[in-house]
Amino acid sequence: MDAVLILDDGSRYVGQSFGFQKNISGEVVFNTAMTGYPESLTDPSYAGQILVMTYPLIGNYGVPPVDNGADGLPVFTESDRIHPAALIVSDYSRAYSHWNARESLASWLQREQIPALTGIDTRRLTLHLREQGVMTGRIVFREEQTMQFEDYGSTNWVERVSCREVVRYTPAGKTLFRVVLVDCGVKANIVRCLLRRGIEVVRVPWDYDFNLLDFDGLFLTNGPGDPEICRETVEHIRTFLQQPVVKPCMGICLGNQLLAKAAGAKTYKLKYGHRSHNQPVQQVGSTRCFITSQNHGYAVDSSTLPEDWEPLFVNMNDGSNEGIRHRHHPWLSAQFHPEACSGPVDTEFLFDVFCQYLQAYKNHSL
Repeated sequence: MDAVLILDDGSRYVGQSFGFQKNISGEVVFNTAMTGYPESLTDPSYAGQILVMTYPLIGNYGVPPVDNGADGLPVFTESDRIHPAALIVSDYSRAYSHWNARESLASWLQREQIPALTGIDTRRLTLHLREQGVMTGRIVFREEQTMQFEDYGSTNWVERVSCREVVRYTPAGKTLFRVVLVDCGVKANIVRCLLRRGIEVVRVPWDYDFNLLDFDGLFLTNGPGDPEICRETVEHIRTFLQQPVVKPCMGICLGNQLLAKAAGAKTYKLKYGHRSHNQPVQQVGSTRCFITSQNHGYAVDSSTLPEDWEPLFVNMNDGSNEGIRHRHHPWLSAQFHPEACSGPVDTEFLFDVFCQYLQAYKNHSL
């Protein structure tokens, strides 16, 4: 069945449905990764968005099982469901082949009631979004139907994707540290990376007052939407930073923005965001460069950081902030995803840096 993607500025892109057939709206964003569509579709940071894949061939290796392992985490995906409002591709492959494929992409989308269109010139669409900036769009099957539109910028998407209660994850081996993880839309591989390093993870909802708990360090996760919406989270982080006993803290993606806001800095919306597996970043004060995976539409304004804070990484394409750190205390964050799944993993060493901070705290040497 034909359907049309209509952008805010009136642009129209006609395609054929291979997902669930319903009218929807969302913020239209593009991802330039060549692989990893199951991971992208299960990334909570895409909540409320219409995801455009620029790589032309999508669906050729099917979809893996969306099952949990012994640790309670999804084994092959980043969460237990699809989060984007819809999917747009150029060429959907109806035939798929992979040792780990359980079903086709189309059957998964239909089962989870997610619309998807193929046959759209995603290069043209992406160029339009790059020139005009990200905008809201709607997928329409029957234009005569009345649609309820949701304002992406004013919706608290973090509240929708965060856990509802405290969840504990215990490492398979010896527990070395206990870390509170503030779930703003966490990707499963972040928790896996912590567990592999002997860290017990206490996962709490986005607005939970974690300062009442006993823990060795704080971890702030990725998540969807505008950091301005997460006022409760920022206040709890600010309280943490003001405690007389200094404990380590690390943030990823939205966690970078929330840490910066708690420190007193400002954030802003990027013209079309960073969503790919090939964003180059440079460590400030060095010649070290890394290829990173990213998924965010907002950034920290480095010029507003207080004196005790400094940029840690910078994006080599547009000069935007890619991480911050405190000049004296064990607090750092990255705008990109060092745990990236399906890659790259150039910056996973940041988890080891966090562990070094935790060990120093345990040894009373901070």
